[in-house]
Amino acid sequence: MRGIAVIRGAGGTSGTGEVQLAPPGDLAATLGCDAVGVPARHGARLFARLPGNGCVFADPDWWWWLVPAGSDADLRWPLPSCYAPDAFVPDRRPRLIRRADCTSPYTPPIPLYLMVCQLTGTAPAWTVPGVGSRS
Repeated sequence: MRGIAVIRGAGGTSGTGEVQLAPPGDLAATLGCDAVGVPARHGARLFARLPGNGCVFADPDWWWWLVPAGSDADLRWPLPSCYAPDAFVPDRRPRLIRRADCTSPYTPPIPLYLMVCQLTGTAPAWTVPGVGSRS
């Protein structure tokens, strides 16, 4: 089927009941793909507030945003969000509900992170190696 963006079968499953989300074939994921998910009860609210959504997938329980690989570096994604390296997510038959409207499949991770923090009532927290104040 054309337009299916969930990889199943050879190379697309982890062997643990997961599937790997992938952008449609005409959107280049040159930075690799990870995914950030939130419970479905938060999905529509987050979706409506985010500028520049990339590809978004949903199943009955979770909504997933594609982000560049490594978007968890120096970030602590707050619960109940879930960070999925290589975009391997539980196989609950996620489907593409929003296609990126540009040539990039990604949602910018910093605005997504800040919105997830706001949604969960968590203060943003990240560290940058070698950067800090001197006393």
